[in-house]
Amino acid sequence: MSAGNGSDASTPRRDSAVSGTGVPTLRGLDHFGFTVPDLNEAVAFFVDHFHGTLAYESGPNTDATRSWMSQRIDVDPASSQRLAVVRIGEHTNFEIFEYATPGQDTSWPANSDLGGHHIGFYVEDIDVAAQYLAGVPGVTLLEGPNDVTEGPVRGERWLYFRTPWGQQLELTSCATPGYFEGLPGARKARPPVR
Repeated sequence: MSAGNGSDASTPRRDSAVSGTGVPTLRGLDHFGFTVPDLNEAVAFFVDHFHGTLAYESGPNTDATRSWMSQRIDVDPASSQRLAVVRIGEHTNFEIFEYATPGQDTSWPANSDLGGHHIGFYVEDIDVAAQYLAGVPGVTLLEGPNDVTEGPVRGERWLYFRTPWGQQLELTSCATPGYFEGLPGARKARPPVR
């Protein structure tokens, strides 16, 4: 199947004006950043239920110059922010923000909206994990766990859920021996080994 540029759909597209070497000195992913309505609630949720470790907190931070926030992070200069970094496992950091901002949009985008997103957590036993989350106050489980029966990640199971403040997250698991062995999904980064 063509990707529209004469290349296989699995081949990354590159702009001819950009060198094919990529971002110099890139080592990998450092963090996921997202904004929540209540920083304390979110930190407690990830620490209590996802084995998170609070690395640090900062704020409230304000923009005395009235240009720092708008020029560096593209938010209203009248904003005030608090942030915390929570480490999940050995290699994943969540940079969690709480803003007080004039005219803030407090709705969560759907996955189909621009900016829509979710964060997926790998678990060894999705049924046990789903049962645990069903007992966490304020968590809403969507339908599932769902079984992938064909395609590049055949054998995977997944389940979406919402946090008490409405953010979409996902559980995923693959009990298939070899973790998608012989399938295109085998090229995915694997979850940490216990």
